[in-house]
Amino acid sequence: MDNWITYLIIILVLIIISLIVAKLMRKDFNLEANKLLEYLGGKDNIINAECNMSRFKVILKNVSIVDKEGITKLGAKGIVEVDNQLKIIFGKDSKKLKRYIDDLI
Repeated sequence: MDNWITYLIIILVLIIISLIVAKLMRKDFNLEANKLLEYLGGKDNIINAECNMSRFKVILKNVSIVDKEGITKLGAKGIVEVDNQLKIIFGKDSKKLKRYIDDLI
C-alpha cells in the first residue's frame, strides 16, 4: 500500500513538471504578432494580410522599411519579396500570427 502512494505522488509530481515545462515552451503569439507588426513597418504600412498554409503573405505600402532580419529571428524559415508584397514562411504558426495581426490592424 505504501508503494502505491509513493508511485501516485511521483506521477503527480511528473505531471505538474510536464505542465510547467509545456507552459514555458509555449510561444506567446500576441507578443510575436506585435513584434511582427513592428518589423513590417507598423500597422499603417500594411495594406492586406493573408495566410496560405505555411505562408503568411502581406501586401505593404513600403517594403524598404521592413526588418527582414527581425522577422527571421521570430522564426521565419524564409522570406520572398515580390514588388510590394512579402511571402513569409512561418510553418504551422502562420494562421495564428495572421489572426493576431488581423486583431491589431
